Amino acid sequence: MIRHVVMWKFKDEAAGASKQENMEKTRAMLYDLCPKIPEIRRMEIGLDVSGTDMSMDLLLLTEFDSADDLHTYAVHPDHLQVAVFVSSVIESRVVLDCEI
Repeated sequence: MIRHVVMWKFKDEAAGASKQENMEKTRAMLYDLCPKIPEIRRMEIGLDVSGTDMSMDLLLLTEFDSADDLHTYAVHPDHLQVAVFVSSVIESRVVLDCEI
């Protein structure tokens, strides 16, 4: 099993929307991928509640049966559309892919 973890720090304002609005839109767009990409075995999304300087704003945790399934997700056209939007509203991101 492969766990794919991504954390983002969002811009205060981008694409004509607030940070909170862009985080909510991102969360909805990501959850919308689940029925479109059957390789996704599990998806959880969380918004930061601590608000510290060290905190990221949004966490994505996904699980896949294999590295090949993760790759299928990564290059899926619907995922790529989400990635284009997200890249326009974030300051930074951190990614970890690990075998569990």
